[in-house]
Amino acid sequence: MQYRLDHSDLSLVLALVRGRSLARASEMLQVDVSTVFRSVRRLEAALGIALFEKSRRGYLPTGAAQALAEQAERAEQALDAARVALEQGEQVVSGTVRLTCTDAVLHSLLLPALARFMPNYPALTLELATSNEFANLSRRDADIALRLTNSPPEHLVGRCLGTVSYAVYGREEYRQPASRDPARLPWIAPDDSMPDHATVVWRRQRYPGVVPAYRCSSMLSVAQLTQAGLGVAALSDFLAGDFDGLVRLSEPLGGCDCELWLLTRPDCRALRSVQTLFEELTRTVRIGSD
Repeated sequence: MQYRLDHSDLSLVLALVRGRSLARASEMLQVDVSTVFRSVRRLEAALGIALFEKSRRGYLPTGAAQALAEQAERAEQALDAARVALEQGEQVVSGTVRLTCTDAVLHSLLLPALARFMPNYPALTLELATSNEFANLSRRDADIALRLTNSPPEHLVGRCLGTVSYAVYGREEYRQPASRDPARLPWIAPDDSMPDHATVVWRRQRYPGVVPAYRCSSMLSVAQLTQAGLGVAALSDFLAGDFDGLVRLSEPLGGCDCELWLLTRPDCRALRSVQTLFEELTRTVRIGSD
């Protein structure tokens, strides 16, 4: 008969993964070292697999142990949420919500919003993933998405939180006389992973001969290189505003305005955790304001 894991097994594995030694694991579990040693050997025998490899660096977890530790952490979070629910009453919002957005949106818009309200929800856990694709939400790998798009997918529901504008930014030394050709400046741009980004389309139309000196896989990296003084870039106003030393070198770029959408799947709207996060983000995400 196949061995059935219990809570004590998961706690044992998690303690040894975290502690990397019998001594530290025994302190976490409040048992003696010999008990931890015997328990690990007994669990490995029951499962028929090795969970740890002994080395000079201590007890190194195998892939199986890492997988069990991840499940143990989730169980630990669930127990913590249950304790909070008992302490605060039935109205507490708990559970795990998976949210996806781009790294630029995470850095400049989402994190400030989360700092405003997440302390009010100690039993609510967020799993954050940065991606440029809607696929995460469509495949049910995420519950909520914050996306810059003028054409949100029809199978998702959501709200438009505002419109984002773009302009050319760089350090003060790149502020140019009217007679100087912008095409001669070193440009920093998204790489081929974002061929349809609004700034890429704009640059190819406006300066078809420009070959960027630097290409990045994210807009956050584009902004970081621009702040370092390596060149100029077309950036959203909300992102550029978070980087000291960047100045606007152009008027708003025509045809680049993009809406910020907060999106979810219809089946998620009934979940209290998702609905709570959705409403809080609607209220607290700010574009171009404090």
